[in-house]
Order: sequence, then C-alpha cells, then structure tokens
Amino acid sequence: MRVVVAGLGNMGRSHALAYHNHPEAQIVGLVNRSDVALPEPLQGYSRFTQFEEGLAQNPDLVCIATYSDSHADYAIAAMEAGADVFIEKPLATTVADAERVVATAKRLNRKLVVGYILRHHPSWQRLISEARALGGPYVFRMNLNQQSDGPTWETHKALMQATSPLVDCGVHYVDVMCQITDAKPLRVSGMGLRLSDEIAPDMYNYGQLQVWFDDGSLGWYEAGWGPMMSETAFFVKDVVSPNGSVSITDGNKGASDDIDGHTSVGGLLVHRPEGDSLIDLPDEPGHQALCDAEQAFMLDAISKNTDLTRHMNDALQSLRICIAADESIRRGAPVDLGDLK
Repeated sequence: MRVVVAGLGNMGRSHALAYHNHPEAQIVGLVNRSDVALPEPLQGYSRFTQFEEGLAQNPDLVCIATYSDSHADYAIAAMEAGADVFIEKPLATTVADAERVVATAKRLNRKLVVGYILRHHPSWQRLISEARALGGPYVFRMNLNQQSDGPTWETHKALMQATSPLVDCGVHYVDVMCQITDAKPLRVSGMGLRLSDEIAPDMYNYGQLQVWFDDGSLGWYEAGWGPMMSETAFFVKDVVSPNGSVSITDGNKGASDDIDGHTSVGGLLVHRPEGDSLIDLPDEPGHQALCDAEQAFMLDAISKNTDLTRHMNDALQSLRICIAADESIRRGAPVDLGDLK
C-alpha cells in the first residue's frame, strides 16, 4: 500500500516509522514545510515541502500529522485524489469542517481513521471495561496539565495559533468518557484563562470543561500548557459511580511533558464498598508501539473493508464537546450541544 506522511513532528515521525516497519506499507513520500532531522530508517525516502507534491505520488493512504488548521482541507484533498486517510486528532478546528471531512469519506467510500491513540492501549481499554462494569451514572474527573518550556513550549505556542489545549488534548479524554457512558452529551460549560503574553489575545493556555450526559453522568476535564503550570496533580484519571470507582494509581508519572507518561497507566485501583482491588499493568506499550498499533488498525481496516461509521461519529462527538467548551468560554455561558454549529 503506497503511503504518504504529511507532517514530520513527533507524531508524524512515529507514524512514518510504523509504516516503514509494516510489511503491507510502502512509503512513497514524506511531506514537511521545513527541513527537519529524521531518524535513520526514514532518511532514504523522497521528501517534499508541499502537500500537493505528496498527492502527486498517487498514494493509496495519506497520513496527516500537520497542524490542526490544515487537517480538514488536506483530508478532503487526499480522499478526492483517491486515498484513504489517517488523520491525527483533532479531526478539524471547527465542527462544520469535521462534518465536511466525514461527509466526504462517506460520499467517496474512503476509510477515515482519527488518531485516538488511547483506543489502541490495552491498559486504557481495561480502565474503560472496569468502569463500565460498575454501571453508571458516572462522574469523570480527568486532566492533563503540561509544564512546558524551551522547544516544547514553542510547539505548544504554535499549536495554540489554531487550537486550544482543551481541544487538542481534551478530545482523547472526552472520547474515553463517551466510551464508558455511551450516553448522549447534552450541555457543556467551559472556563479558560490566558496566562502568558506570548500567545494570541483571544487564546487561553489554561482551560476546564464540564459536560452533562443524558444518563445523568457528569464529566470534568482540565488542560494547561506552559512554563507556569504546576506539576502537582497534573495527571488525574478518575471515574466514580454509585457502585465504586476506578482510578489510575501510578503516583510517579514523570515529567508532565513526557510523551510516554501521557498514555501509561501503571496500575488501576478498583474501589467497591466491599473492598478494593489493585490491578497491576506492568507491560504497557510505549509511544512507538502504540503508533504501530494505530497504523496496523488503519491498514487492516482498508484490507478488510471495515465499517468505520461508529469510529467517525465518535470522533465527531468528542470534538463537538471540546469545541462547545471553547464556545462556552467565549460566550461566558453554557452551550447546548444541539445549538452548536
């Protein structure tokens, strides 16, 4: 399968390595606007600076790992050129653009997979199954605050030119909430604060959202980026129900900008009134292994003609919730999801 990878940051390089190592994939082009250093296995592939040059290689599959403001247009162009698409989260920067991408995939019968890496992590799958076994309604308490400086802060500032921390990271964890409750989200409120003069006046680098579901479940998510962020309680993953709770217990997650630390679980504490049980999860996949799993899923979906309708609808739903939080922050009032355009 002929593959083009667009965007060669951390995620793009990892996805490219996954294709490099997959027997059913052949990389025919790597696209990045600027010249970047690549690991040795990727150095022999053709490189281009324009997305259109990548599409000219007639790929069967395009992996889009560019900044999120280009996601929708690139994905649609790739599908109209005859390719299936793997796209990093978030799917787009607006609900309308995300719906346009999904509509194109359905109209052209293309495979579209969104990079929700936690869906391929066995420990997160276990967290979801343990929480579902408790039964709802649920309270979800989750955050991922990143104390970033130097090159990582520069990356975060670049991301915030188009996407807030609540949307960029929040879609992962809101997707986990939605998988657990499987209920309809009704309303979202958000609050945010600009804690740095280095970002745009209309952008915030700290935000929090609350979401109400129609089964009574409530979700809370918090995200902050920057050198001012605290590393105390920067990683909370907690699900509470009337019958108990499930929590990630790994007390030492490492630095908040450690990419492996964002996905690792280490252990789960399952609490029930009759007693607690600790589930040890020592053999977790690292970041590259998870990217390998994502691309194996993508290639398998193409070869087996897997129906990805639910996957695409789930990606739309989690994005809609996070963008509603953005809108709530700007309005200064909660947003009913039925009113969000």
